Amino acid sequence: MEAVGQLTGGVAHDFNNLLTVILGNLELAEENAPKAQRPLLVAARMSAQRGAALTQRLLAFSRKQALQPETVDVHGLVEGMADLLRRTLGETYDIVVSGEAGLWRCTVDPVQLENVILNLVINSRDAMPTGGRLSIACTNCAACPHVEGATGDFVTLTVADSGSGIPEEILGQVFDPFFTTKDVGKGSGLGLSMVYGFAMQSGGAVEIHSEVGEGTRVVIHLPKSSEPRSTETEQDIVTAQPLGHGETILVVEDDPHVQALSLMLLERLGYKTRAASDGASALDLLEEDERIDLLFTDVALPGGMSGVELADRARSSEPDLRVLYTSGYTEKGLGLGALPPASALIRKPFTRMELSRRIDEALHRRTGPEADRGRLDPPRA
Repeated sequence: MEAVGQLTGGVAHDFNNLLTVILGNLELAEENAPKAQRPLLVAARMSAQRGAALTQRLLAFSRKQALQPETVDVHGLVEGMADLLRRTLGETYDIVVSGEAGLWRCTVDPVQLENVILNLVINSRDAMPTGGRLSIACTNCAACPHVEGATGDFVTLTVADSGSGIPEEILGQVFDPFFTTKDVGKGSGLGLSMVYGFAMQSGGAVEIHSEVGEGTRVVIHLPKSSEPRSTETEQDIVTAQPLGHGETILVVEDDPHVQALSLMLLERLGYKTRAASDGASALDLLEEDERIDLLFTDVALPGGMSGVELADRARSSEPDLRVLYTSGYTEKGLGLGALPPASALIRKPFTRMELSRRIDEALHRRTGPEADRGRLDPPRA
């Protein structure tokens, strides 16, 4: 397991750089292509996205993915996915979603939690080829005994099906990477290992209970959040692509293709750009240009200075400088250090829509201690 984690973490950064370039250029080509050619580009883009999803599963298992935890209403998240889940399973499946009254919120990465739920639902579908019942329940678990060494409270997410079940002799292997009971070409064997890695990296735990002919129940325990409830709803989230107003962004990226793509996307979004390939060059540009509104930097940089160290040195002379990090993996354990609390991060590979939103969010939030309180101010002129 440790060897798989080291291997995955080591190749993920380069692989996600490749996917960033592929997905970004396919997205641009798709927008400008004649109608007859778009299906080919869509197929290529979807294949690249499947590659990105496979990498995320490996990273989740190895606990080296870049998580962005938020305060999440798990029941609300599941309810928001209900229509998608029903379309995924079809009419022969009965899906029941329930949530305990007064359900606590939890601290978790909502995007990765959605991926976990989809993985479990697809597994349940495969275990019920002719249809069946699927239930997703959210409950509170005070001082949960299933989380080793934990003393806090947890939110429990249970996904249960009426499928074929798992034989007892292999039940202990289901979280192992690349272990699968499916036919060749029908599964990677990374679905449940991704669930396991996500739960553990999030500070929780996962259990599985199954009996042949009676179905399977997967129970995920996620840490309760101490943050106050957000007033934002799904309807409040702006779906329009945020555009820039001439703000200047310094892009620090050593991969020339990723750098070129990032500059092109940002300029199309209405931003002015400067570019550097390492920390030392970036500091020189920051010293000579007083109009840098945002530092957009990869965490892993050549030359002995990481993106985190670059941001620290830049903020020593410009405390209000806004920073958006990008990375293909979590750097903790790879010699690059963890990101500071409340850091803004966009995962690789990213789309233009994701980039525009993350840039807009980073430009319009305070830095330093006030960032945690969510106060906003406009970017520097």
